[in-house]
Amino acid sequence: MTNAQRRSRATEAFYGRRKGKPLRAAQAEALAALLPAFKLDLSSPPPDPLSSLWQSPVSEIRLEIGFGGGEHLLHRACHAPEVGFIGVEPFVNSMAKLLAGLESQGLENIRLYDDDATRVLDWLPEACLDRIDLLYPDPWPKKKHWKRRFVSRLNLDRFARVLKPGGRFGFASDIDSYVNWTLAHMAAHSGFDWTARKASDWREPWSGWPGTRYEAKAIREGRKPCYLEFVRLA
Repeated sequence: MTNAQRRSRATEAFYGRRKGKPLRAAQAEALAALLPAFKLDLSSPPPDPLSSLWQSPVSEIRLEIGFGGGEHLLHRACHAPEVGFIGVEPFVNSMAKLLAGLESQGLENIRLYDDDATRVLDWLPEACLDRIDLLYPDPWPKKKHWKRRFVSRLNLDRFARVLKPGGRFGFASDIDSYVNWTLAHMAAHSGFDWTARKASDWREPWSGWPGTRYEAKAIREGRKPCYLEFVRLA
């Protein structure tokens, strides 16, 4: 089955608004000028090797799905110039904010996509990624909306296809029902193993974690974030 044949509204993962309040002038300028230069072109097959997406050599390739304000993605890209990052964010305001930060920091090791992350996952070649991060995704708290959560059997199959053996999937959330949902879905998938061996492994953020504004809000409101990490089995 081809990507076009299997793609439908039921299989796509993005729901909700694509734009919020009007962009500031600098953000609008960055969006218009920079996004075309950094955006993945999914109309053509991915390059072989995928690392040729970046002008400088990269030793790893990581994907962040729904980067929000971009704090985490910019921090990681700044501190790991040898890593190639792909960031996906459909929300226009967040993309504009990220691009403004990218320009001010002079980063060249980020590539972007401003639509549904499942399109990128289906475009990528097999076993090409070292890590996927899904950080504070929309929890869709109402039970009737749980089917909209990004963590699903179909998307975990996508993760398993594009992650290298030994690659990692990192998930962070402050919503207990989504944490439990993710743990149940991961346990039911034969392609992954949860790396936690003690409580601090999911209660404390990963090394080099810069924090995000969503995390700060959760902590202010009394919710405790969880940091789950899973390894792709060979």
